[in-house]
Amino acid sequence: MTGTRTLKTPDGVLYYEVHGEGPLLILTGAPMGADMFGPLAEALAETHTVVTHDPRGIGRSVLDDPDQDSTPEARADDLVALLDHMGIAEADFLGSSGGAVTTLALAEHHPDRARVIVAHEPPLLGLLPEAEEQFAVTEEIIATYHRDGAGAAWRRFMANAGFPTPEEDSEGSDANPAEEEGDPNDHRFYVHELRGTVHHRVDIERIAAGSARVVPALGATSGGLITDRTTRALAELLGVVPVVFPGDHGGFVEDPNGFAGVLRETLASVTESGRRPTP
Repeated sequence: MTGTRTLKTPDGVLYYEVHGEGPLLILTGAPMGADMFGPLAEALAETHTVVTHDPRGIGRSVLDDPDQDSTPEARADDLVALLDHMGIAEADFLGSSGGAVTTLALAEHHPDRARVIVAHEPPLLGLLPEAEEQFAVTEEIIATYHRDGAGAAWRRFMANAGFPTPEEDSEGSDANPAEEEGDPNDHRFYVHELRGTVHHRVDIERIAAGSARVVPALGATSGGLITDRTTRALAELLGVVPVVFPGDHGGFVEDPNGFAGVLRETLASVTESGRRPTP
């Protein structure tokens, strides 16, 4: 069943990869594509049919209209289209970062298509006390991209997220913004994806009323990151304790085998109990 495939959607093409055999588990990110999840997918392939994909407008998932914005709701619709295409009624999901926001939109709008959703460090800035300030910073980051290019925007983005950033080199201020904007994935992220993702207002009542079991998750070493705070805020609203995974925001890349082990245990535990982890 392993292989690379494409799905024609009403507004473009969705690229996806299939690994292994067993219960269906979909790994989704934003803006991270299939390649970032490759090692984790291989680590899970012994026990699951694992699907990875490039989210809409990123990498090999090309949109008919490249200026179309990527919202969590539209990305959730893509996941449903993928399930329909595979002839599968429901699946388990791991969403990380912007992909975690995608899976929360899935739980809100298509709860019957998900069994367990593990939402790993969703950047839900609206859950923070200083939400309006954070939204303003997001606009500054987007403006930085347009004015100074991707390198400067990533430095601003990483600093606000809580990651240590290398000092800008002496040539940084003379960098040509047009050259830095050469990666179309950067353009998609800053111009068409970032704002919609961080502004998503999670509907806790709808999630609680739905059948999808949502498990917030954070990294063991994510304590200084803004996504640690947003994940804990989500868990508090859901009345659960977050599951802790190895590493930080990119723990699935840092330690795919360790990450896979915790994910297997989480899916088995929630499926067996029929409920979310409780305090």
